[in-house]
Amino acid sequence: MRLIVGFGSCGMAAGAGKVYVEIENEIKKRKLNIDLQITGCIGMCYLEPIVDMINDQGIKSTYVKVTPEKVSEIISKAIIEKDGANQYRMDHEDKYILEKQKRIAIRNCGIINPEEIHQYINRGGYAAIENCIRHKTPEEVIEQIKISGLRGRGGAGFPTWFKWNAARQSIGSPKYIVCNADEGDPGAFMDRSILEGDPHGLIEGMLIGGYAIGAEIGIIYVRAEYPLAIVRLEKAIQQAKEKGLLGNNLFGENRFNFELRIKAGAGAFVCGEETALIASLEGERGMPRLKPPFPAQKGYWQNPTNINNVETFANVPWILTHGGEAYAALGTEKSKGTKVFALTGKIKKGGLVEVPMGMPLREIIFDIGGGILNDTQFKAIQMGGPSGGCIPANLLDTPVEYESIMKTGAIMGSGGMVVMDETTCMVDMARFFLDFTRKESCGKCIHCRLGTKRMLEILNRICDGQGKHGDIELLEELSIQIKEGSLCGLGQTAPNPVLSTIRYFREEYERHIYDKRCPAKQCSSLIYYKIIGANCVGCGVCKKHCPTDAISGERKQIHQIEKEKCVKCGKCNEVCRFHAIEIE
Repeated sequence: MRLIVGFGSCGMAAGAGKVYVEIENEIKKRKLNIDLQITGCIGMCYLEPIVDMINDQGIKSTYVKVTPEKVSEIISKAIIEKDGANQYRMDHEDKYILEKQKRIAIRNCGIINPEEIHQYINRGGYAAIENCIRHKTPEEVIEQIKISGLRGRGGAGFPTWFKWNAARQSIGSPKYIVCNADEGDPGAFMDRSILEGDPHGLIEGMLIGGYAIGAEIGIIYVRAEYPLAIVRLEKAIQQAKEKGLLGNNLFGENRFNFELRIKAGAGAFVCGEETALIASLEGERGMPRLKPPFPAQKGYWQNPTNINNVETFANVPWILTHGGEAYAALGTEKSKGTKVFALTGKIKKGGLVEVPMGMPLREIIFDIGGGILNDTQFKAIQMGGPSGGCIPANLLDTPVEYESIMKTGAIMGSGGMVVMDETTCMVDMARFFLDFTRKESCGKCIHCRLGTKRMLEILNRICDGQGKHGDIELLEELSIQIKEGSLCGLGQTAPNPVLSTIRYFREEYERHIYDKRCPAKQCSSLIYYKIIGANCVGCGVCKKHCPTDAISGERKQIHQIEKEKCVKCGKCNEVCRFHAIEIE
């Protein structure tokens, strides 16, 4: 009998540590012969903490939203009394969500213990790199990646084989292979989950990539805000060294040596751009450099360097095990394979999903994600983070593939999907992302450094009720200037959230500017609270909780809100039990 507790960041934040300790105590107290293990995130963050129970016949039962208080009952009923403790088990709807997915990059997440290398090996781990070294030339490995159609999963979607081939053909030594694990998009956690749940999958992918391009040194550039990921990577690297899977003459063949190390970055968003990342690796401030030369020719310390992100590398061992054709059979003509997405925002079942390319947005949001939180009206989805754009409700049937998403004005990005409902103000949302990119700009380019600041000032004015005629056109003009005048992808894409919201929600901007109203009722300067006399019973609860004494009225009499005193904190609306507060 095995009990496995989900120990990704999401599970630990939900209380998995306390659940683990309670299970440990119950095992000791009852003197049970149970193997207690941990695993990474299976992707169903909304159900954490999750505990899997696997009996001696290999039958698995999954218990969700487990608390320390439930542990004793689950063990008593499921193990001692053998009645299953069904009220705590995952239901059929959630199992269906897993069945709808095709897991390649996150195939081991939530399945293996990421801190035990033998569990990875038992699932075929490191067999792909051994086969490559023993039986394939580097050119044959690159050819398989070419056949697979794998494109970079960091956002740009550049053909992986092309980058590998360019680095292989470049003259220079030593060559480097770098993993970009500097995941910076708000609402994105795909790479973190792979690092925490399957670090050996990343290591093997980098080993294969290093063998293909002729690199004997690998570097994982991971942001310091991912402490759990770093700890597990360090353990995985040490275990791989002890097993002889890193070092000299791998698998006894005098063909390939490989060393791997970790670099903890300071968390600058601009370091997601590969030349800025290289500058940071070299100890410089993370700022982009002119291209060409490209990193494949002159990268880290001016030597040939290949950079891919975590998810890209995580796909590689599967491709070399099953063949490029098997991967290419998934997805669409131009977007092969699968893609991992982080579903966040106003969604019922937030977490990680991996689906074949080409699946419509509607299916991901409503079939897999369970629909909109509180059954409100879907409004838009932000894809590509601060570099992406909003896709409105009338484009929900857009297939998730690089070209189709770009046509909407958004981008695939690294895989963040932020779902928004009718309560989301699109002007404020654009302001949020632009504020992020303004703060994260390295400042090297004037257009990016000052242009984003000017755009943010305009958006602030609009949200504060100070918008004026011509502001929309000025935002569009500035967007073009910033895109054309910026050196790297941060500046070139920073205006995207603004442009896409203007494109699809221009009326909302106009309401802010000309009517001085926020249709979503979120911008405090453009709304006011009033009491509906027909619903007010004069209980005085709103008056009691008002921080500025803006509410007046005798008990059992209709109350009033003084607009001049009201700071629009919304407390009255929170505490009213009679739906007597209206926002206009």
